[in-house]
Amino acid sequence: MNRFAGAFAALCLAAAGTAAVLVAGPAAAAPACSVDYRVNQWQTGYTADVTVTNGASAVSSWTLTWNYAGNQSVTSAWNATVRQTGTAVTAQNLSYNGALPAGGSVSFGLQGTYSGTNATPTDFALNGVSCGDPAPPTTTTPTTPTTPTTPTTPTTTTSGPQPAGCSSAAICDDFEQQTGSTPGGRWTVGAANCTGTGTVAVDTAVAHSGSRSVKVTGQGGYCNHAFLGTSLTGVGSNHLFGRFWVRHTTALPTGHVAFMAMRDTADNGRDLRAGGQNRALQWNRESDDATLPAQSPAGVAQSVPLATGTWSCFEFEVDGAAGRLRTWLNSAEVPGLVVDGVPTPDIDQQWLARAWHPAVTDLRLGWESYAGDADTLWYDDVAVGTARIGC
Repeated sequence: MNRFAGAFAALCLAAAGTAAVLVAGPAAAAPACSVDYRVNQWQTGYTADVTVTNGASAVSSWTLTWNYAGNQSVTSAWNATVRQTGTAVTAQNLSYNGALPAGGSVSFGLQGTYSGTNATPTDFALNGVSCGDPAPPTTTTPTTPTTPTTPTTPTTTTSGPQPAGCSSAAICDDFEQQTGSTPGGRWTVGAANCTGTGTVAVDTAVAHSGSRSVKVTGQGGYCNHAFLGTSLTGVGSNHLFGRFWVRHTTALPTGHVAFMAMRDTADNGRDLRAGGQNRALQWNRESDDATLPAQSPAGVAQSVPLATGTWSCFEFEVDGAAGRLRTWLNSAEVPGLVVDGVPTPDIDQQWLARAWHPAVTDLRLGWESYAGDADTLWYDDVAVGTARIGC
């Protein structure tokens, strides 16, 4: 008897963890569910990995509900459809992870913003039954309890990777949660100045990770701008880092094009743009049309082309307080796409001809062509944060 008690106590200690797990006491009937809600948070945002373990009754679909105690706001999710109304949150299965056997588990993740405190929810319910309440009765024939031996590892049902680089990113999206043909949720589609025949669509045929990306069919000419965009409110407009994967079909042209734009409120709301000219990557400032690098042979030689037919990782740092800018392609810094405050002839002297301290408030990915150059691009695994995210 003493040996059994010691083994059972050791088993309970081994199963203990630091995350919030809601279960019934040993004398209660089997609970409807248990929830492991693990949070990674920073000053204004957080991600949560949520694992739901079903009780004694198998289900063919599931809905998990909870309420936040503070001002948490869910901005994106993966492996589940997550909706929020006020403090109430509802997570529902996707087409591939609805079936949960008795004792089976499913995992999903979400990302959000908050201020003040970010308390772990305590009122989870699965299919309308509180995770602290007994599960509905089953028709299973009771069996005689046996002496506990080794804990059973729950069956985990997941599909699709967690977005890459979420550990330090306030925004991180791999588009796997998109269920329509046009990007939704945090993303809006359009252009502030001039749109035409360019299109933006969710694509299930090409992806950097998972099974979805966003495809931009960019047309030539100024009035064919096509973008998807999201707000950067709360990320840190004066100093931020961005990362996205891009794939395109046509080499950067001689003429000026842009595949990324950010509204700069410190520059009268004009755009800070990244794209290409003279067949190499460049930055462009809409307010005075300054380019980085300068479009001299020496300047262009300090930049690089953007490979076609393959995924490339584009990273940037915008430091508004210092007035500096850095750029990496596939983890290698591009010398001609750096503003370090020290003018270099034929490289960044035009950029530094006036004071520049950007405060960007949105991120837009797509296509602008100021001549007749068209391109088809795909974007995936987009992340923005206050520290370098990496590829």
